[in-house]
Amino acid sequence: MKSPILVLASLLAASVFAATAADTKTEAKKELTPQQQRMSDCSKQSKGMKGDVHKKFMSDCLKGEQAAPAAKPTQQEKMKSCNAEATGKKLKGAERKTFMSSCLKG
Repeated sequence: MKSPILVLASLLAASVFAATAADTKTEAKKELTPQQQRMSDCSKQSKGMKGDVHKKFMSDCLKGEQAAPAAKPTQQEKMKSCNAEATGKKLKGAERKTFMSSCLKG
């Protein structure tokens, strides 16, 4: 049978170890080399690209030869702008629904 003090000491040691391990991971994550940072930035910019287009973009971006691509609006941004446009046109009911559908597709 373990004494309550021994159990408490074990839990305290385990929590200190876990906190130290978490701090080490956080510090390692913050310190990126310039190449790692460039890779991260290029990867974020290439979101949505696939295949050869993605490979070409990443190659050029990592060499510093290509500017950032024009950002595609997110679905949320599209929804916001289409909704504002429909409100501006004072559309209601089925007419608004049809407009929103075509606006969000295009």
